[in-house]
Amino acid sequence: MNELHPAFDWQEVARLALASRILDEMEENELTPQGLVTYQFSARGHELGQLLLSQLLGRPHDAASAYYRSRPFLLGSGLTLTEALASDMARTGSLSGGRDVGVVFHLPRRKRALVLPMSGDVGSQYTPAVGWAQAIRYHKETLKTADVDDSIAVVFGGDGSVATNGFWSALTIATTLELPLLFVIEDNGYAISVKGPAQTPGSNIAANLASFKNLVIWDGSGTNPAETAELVHTAVREVRGGNGPGLLRLTVPRLSGHSSVDNQAYKEKEELAQEWQQDPITHLHDYLVPALMRENEWENLRNQAKRDVTRARDEAMKQPQGDPTTVTKYVFSDPERPQEVGGLVAAGIDLPGGTAVPNPPDPRRINMIEAIRRTLDVELALNPRLLVFGEDVGLKGGVHAATLGLQSKYGEDRVFDTSLNEEGIIGRAVGMAYAGLVPVPEIQFRKYADPATESINNCGTVRWRTNGRFASPIIIRIPGGYRKIGDPWHSVTSEVIFAHQPGLLFAAPSNAEDAVGLLRTAMRGNDPVIFFEHRAMLDAGWARRPYPGDDFLLPFGQGKITTEGDDLTIVTWGAMVERCERAAQALDASIEIIDLRTLVPWDKEMVLTSVQKTSRCLVVHEDIGLGGFGAEIVATIVAEAFLDLDAPVERVTAPPAPVPFSTSLMEGVVPTVDLIRQKIEDLLAF
Repeated sequence: MNELHPAFDWQEVARLALASRILDEMEENELTPQGLVTYQFSARGHELGQLLLSQLLGRPHDAASAYYRSRPFLLGSGLTLTEALASDMARTGSLSGGRDVGVVFHLPRRKRALVLPMSGDVGSQYTPAVGWAQAIRYHKETLKTADVDDSIAVVFGGDGSVATNGFWSALTIATTLELPLLFVIEDNGYAISVKGPAQTPGSNIAANLASFKNLVIWDGSGTNPAETAELVHTAVREVRGGNGPGLLRLTVPRLSGHSSVDNQAYKEKEELAQEWQQDPITHLHDYLVPALMRENEWENLRNQAKRDVTRARDEAMKQPQGDPTTVTKYVFSDPERPQEVGGLVAAGIDLPGGTAVPNPPDPRRINMIEAIRRTLDVELALNPRLLVFGEDVGLKGGVHAATLGLQSKYGEDRVFDTSLNEEGIIGRAVGMAYAGLVPVPEIQFRKYADPATESINNCGTVRWRTNGRFASPIIIRIPGGYRKIGDPWHSVTSEVIFAHQPGLLFAAPSNAEDAVGLLRTAMRGNDPVIFFEHRAMLDAGWARRPYPGDDFLLPFGQGKITTEGDDLTIVTWGAMVERCERAAQALDASIEIIDLRTLVPWDKEMVLTSVQKTSRCLVVHEDIGLGGFGAEIVATIVAEAFLDLDAPVERVTAPPAPVPFSTSLMEGVVPTVDLIRQKIEDLLAF
């Protein structure tokens, strides 16, 4: 008779393993052919290690970051069978309300671990997990939060995911900071149809990382109950014990195709047969019968699981599909429906309000860099949950000097340098925000944000994807645009990319006063924000303004008329505001200039009111004209103020070319004062 590992409830393991297997088989053999499930991912072969791990994650701040083959772990963490089937059938009772793929889950804490919102991007689950792990340490050591103790984060991934940017970024962060994070790699030998040797040299990430500094490795079977239980128990105990991060590799068979549209034709019959010999359900039966139960009791469990899954299917099928009129709910925060997890709102913390009326304590004009630094300083002092981090933001003070002196004042736990990996900077920030912190990561230059695109986009959609349950209100500071010289790598704006991504607010201040008000509003808000700091304005004389006070808050979506006029409206933002003013001043005409200040949302009402008055409009922006944000403004004016126009709505933008290094060539890309003036004259003469 086997001696069962005493740390686990084996009755529950058997019950949920059988239920999970029956769920997969029902979806594959019945619901998918009937068209009730349109896109199915099976966990067959992956059940055992996940269910064992779920039982060990009961601390108040334990969290897990999972992936599309993690449904058994979700069942062990409190997901109901009805929710599971409703998710795959895209019904309203699913966790996402039918908004996300059926196996892309999230789970506010129920009886065990909180499950961070999953995503469909392979490898993007790793960095939010490392952010949660760093937040555990911050809660424990800095905030002195009760009940944190030896909580840990766990992140699951398949063997294919260890080739991704997210995995290596999270591994670097976890090991350099020695964080309480357990990587669990379920190695089934395939990434869809690509075999292990094409993903990892030697097909074994655990062996390859054996000498990785500050990382403890465990490697073994994910189908042998005795071995798997000992591996799982040891790994969790060691990571809880403060021994730094660990990596647990469990070898498992993938007993189905990658998804419901994959027939595994790339596998030989002999290989398929060998995989079934490693079926963890068969091994679990042999481990528990007769050590824990008789054969008839096992069959009773199986039959009960069939009845439970059938009942859950029937309950899920009674639920309606989603109402199309609700599809835009939860894109942005709603005070009437605050999120359950993430940011200060979910933590029950209110920051003080303020005023949109500037009240300068002294008349001295400061540049935008000093304005940003001073605002960060004020908010760091006010809010102990606010953290500022990025490459070189520590003692160096940032490559633009926006954080100079802040680390010395607030300490390395609150203002700190990161490894050179933007995915790690942003993904980590997302996980921190889930844990109730307010991360303010810096990306050094706009183009450097490109490697973090997945994490930025997922951050924007998480509230929507989780049906309003989770949110990640981070503030991403990104300098960009031309300066005295340009080049293709440091001078990019391309703000339309962020404006096009749902769920992200976008600020583009043109001067120091607006930078203070918008940045403070972002840091006291409840939505993720892209805060664009134009390099040309950081120390520009035109952009200098008196500091408007420590309670100055500018609402997003409220433009500013910088000069009033009756002959023509110019709509612009960022560094182009100054150039538009200079162009207008050179003409004997009454020009109204609107500085939008924010693009998401943008002040449509102010623009339309101005155009109705002037009957002419010019939109000026530094980004490329093709598909640029100006096209949205023009389309809106044509649709809603067409009869008020006396001339075509025109744009001055960059041509479809990168920003060159040569200053003379740059004159052909970045809109010049002369070009703007000429376009104004053309419109006035029309």
